[in-house]
Amino acid sequence: MKILKQGYPVAAQAIPTKRYCQTLDLREDPELIAAYKKLHTKEGIWPETLEAIKASGISEMEIYLLDNRLFMIIEMPANLEWDEVMQKMANMPKQKEWEALTAKYQQVTAKGENSADKWKLMKRIFHLY
Repeated sequence: MKILKQGYPVAAQAIPTKRYCQTLDLREDPELIAAYKKLHTKEGIWPETLEAIKASGISEMEIYLLDNRLFMIIEMPANLEWDEVMQKMANMPKQKEWEALTAKYQQVTAKGENSADKWKLMKRIFHLY
């Protein structure tokens, strides 16, 4: 896997936003990790999943991978509440099917059906603006 050392472009947001960072581990199996990565390509991700993310209020989402550790960054308008956005996304068409599909690749400690149950929010311990 090639790492982009010059960084990744970030979209400028026209409104105030807030950022959430989450982590989740994949099962330590190279074939499962490769399949999970393929699910997250333009060809592999379901259009309904992309629609659910946007319709729930999320303005930007990125997932990074190191070995079997995933790191996700979510940005959304500052006036939205995390629990409401996650609940809205969980109830979108085909979202439960997507979560069930991706669960077989993930090491999850929580017994949950949706993303908010499986992905763990991270605490920011440093920032520089």
